[in-house]
Amino acid sequence: MLATVLIIDKRKELSVKYKKCLNDSEINAVAARNLKDGMVLLQNLEPEMVIVSDSIEENLADFCKKIRALTYNTRPIIVALSKSADISDRIEVLENGADDFWSEPVNIEEFKTRIKAHIRRDFEANLDNKTLLPNIKYVRKTLKRVLTSENNAVLIASIENLKNYKSVYTELAGDKMVQTFVAIAKSALDETDFIGQLSDTSIIIVTNKYSAEKLAEFLTFAFDTVAPKFYSEIDAKRGYMLLNGERYAGMRSNFVSILIGGIIDNFNLFPNIDLLLTRLEEIKNMAKVPSGSNYLIDRAKLTGENSVAPAVKNNSIYIKEADDSLKYLIQTTLELQGYDIQDEIDAQSGIQPSVIIMDSGSSLNELKLLKEMKSSQNYVNTKFIVTTTTHDKSAVLDAGADVYLPKPYEISDLIRWVEYFIKQ
Repeated sequence: MLATVLIIDKRKELSVKYKKCLNDSEINAVAARNLKDGMVLLQNLEPEMVIVSDSIEENLADFCKKIRALTYNTRPIIVALSKSADISDRIEVLENGADDFWSEPVNIEEFKTRIKAHIRRDFEANLDNKTLLPNIKYVRKTLKRVLTSENNAVLIASIENLKNYKSVYTELAGDKMVQTFVAIAKSALDETDFIGQLSDTSIIIVTNKYSAEKLAEFLTFAFDTVAPKFYSEIDAKRGYMLLNGERYAGMRSNFVSILIGGIIDNFNLFPNIDLLLTRLEEIKNMAKVPSGSNYLIDRAKLTGENSVAPAVKNNSIYIKEADDSLKYLIQTTLELQGYDIQDEIDAQSGIQPSVIIMDSGSSLNELKLLKEMKSSQNYVNTKFIVTTTTHDKSAVLDAGADVYLPKPYEISDLIRWVEYFIKQ
């Protein structure tokens, strides 16, 4: 990661000297020769380190104290430079917020080495314990710099269904899967790229705009290639996971996948980081497919005002139940909960039900119909809750049911599943 170092020094010759010795592939040094410019850069850049000399008009100790108060949320390293070697001056400056105090003149090689040691230690202190990626503090600082940069692209990569995977295969197995994806991503990045941890399941990548789409394509392909190794033979063969526990018993879940959303060189539309992150989430969610990994990149030439219609919540439910009294009970209960009950379904009618509650019959003779409906593009967003008196969980789930609910069941359990899928 390219670290930013802010040098506040009134002396032209020395500030240029310090800046030139620090600027390389690891550090971007920026100099300010007065307090006003220095404070503006401090707020805009959120540097990892501030080097301030006693050439400034303000008392050095007081200024270090002010910097610490203004940057309590980003916490840069503060290094004070002074012509004084007096121990009382050192103590005063260090007590008022400086992390280090150097007496001038300094050896330029030692200066550079000690600066890098400070930055390395701060960077390592802000790594995620599991992935060893920079945490959200570094992510937000990097994204803030992206908003004022050119030729960059930002990708958000989300690990979908990880919670379900952990519930079946343990937390440790889930962590191993995340670490594998991080290793794949790191292997594909250049030294000037940035990768950081936004949350337990989301990763941010900043890369060159010309390689962003190829990178997203590679990450989704590479993850789907290695992912089957993380499942048992039974799950790999049937193509889904079967969740455990009292609450989710009988529910099938898709395998873990990677969704990536990206924005290329269009950052002037976002006045702050939160709006950028919100847009990245929206793009990523539009990349969602029924199964497997996918990506979507937003380019300036493809966007336009009101080009994406707002999402409409689908509350409609269809009930296929041979027992008329039970069907009436389910219908009445769901209507009281505010759901719309469809009398019939027609593949050509447009909006299809969000949830279909289907009785498979005593001989599971409705499973053929279920397979046909699941294979149809008309029901790609419909969830199927299948009830049956024949307790053959594998047959029902293999046919495509999202939830297997053996009869007799509690109406409250059925309502809970409907609510769960409608919210999704």
